[in-house]
Amino acid sequence: MKHSVFTLATGLAAIAIASQLHGSDHSKIFAALAMTKAQESSPIPTDSGVFLYDEASDDWHRTGPVIQAINSITTDPSNPERLFLACGNGIVRSLDGGETWKMTSGWRESDFTKIAIDPKNGDNVYAASVWGISVSRDGGETWNPSNKGLAEKYSRTIIIDERKPKRVMLGTADGVYQSNDGANTWRPIRTSPKLTILRIARSQANLDLWIAGTEGQGVYLSRNDGKSWTQTASDLADKNIYAVAVDPFDASRMAAAGWGTGVWISSDGGKTWLDRGDGLPSQNVTSMTFDPNHKGRLWVSTFEEGTVYSDRLGEDWQDGGLMGAYVYDLGVISVP
Repeated sequence: MKHSVFTLATGLAAIAIASQLHGSDHSKIFAALAMTKAQESSPIPTDSGVFLYDEASDDWHRTGPVIQAINSITTDPSNPERLFLACGNGIVRSLDGGETWKMTSGWRESDFTKIAIDPKNGDNVYAASVWGISVSRDGGETWNPSNKGLAEKYSRTIIIDERKPKRVMLGTADGVYQSNDGANTWRPIRTSPKLTILRIARSQANLDLWIAGTEGQGVYLSRNDGKSWTQTASDLADKNIYAVAVDPFDASRMAAAGWGTGVWISSDGGKTWLDRGDGLPSQNVTSMTFDPNHKGRLWVSTFEEGTVYSDRLGEDWQDGGLMGAYVYDLGVISVP
């Protein structure tokens, strides 16, 4: 039986944190969240941070420090001992698998939404924020702004091209931007919608396939490695899409969801879409991801009404816990 996050310990000893991160030799589902539903006397959530899903106990357990507004967590692809937290008040880093943490950004830098690390050179770290892009060339020790070419700095999503790590894709308030020189300069991809990009995901089964969720114009796809983008899912054409995902084992299977939309699924590469909202605890979806440890399993977080998962592309849903949480990011991190 799932437990509310309120039943979890408000803090874990370093040894317990290390046990969570080192107790598996595969990826784990994470949720970066704030427990917002039951705030009766304080506007500040009393329980927030990053939680990892543990299959053995069928429950979620906190990892890392207790910090308000942790928007996401990232591990270094070449060294999972190195973790980064994108937080409202800066960037927090661990070099020892989560046993100790240190804020490495300065007082001028805040409101970070997502962090990406060069898979071939962990010294190159890129952080998206509502104020633009910050770049580190020394593994996150120091940071500098890098916004040359951006018409709008507000950014919520950033992905490094694993085939060409100097190529970085960025979702901004002015559409999708691309850098081919390691985020030193940026240029717009004008076939992308010229509005706020809320989420970008790339297919691991077909690296030429990208999907984007937008503010007010639904879902866009690129089938030529981000060079051009076209709108899909006509039923979502005027919606805010906060969550998109592609099955890592099958590029033809993808999902999109947002505020008031429920979950929509395509099994034919985005040609047609089916409404799979029946059975969700809420039609307001904030994030979702496919589970690389369970072929075909889709995790979905709903606003303050819990997380669910489906092994049948949304034909039915199972309780996933985290009742009362506002999940900012639901994804996968590698653990040693």
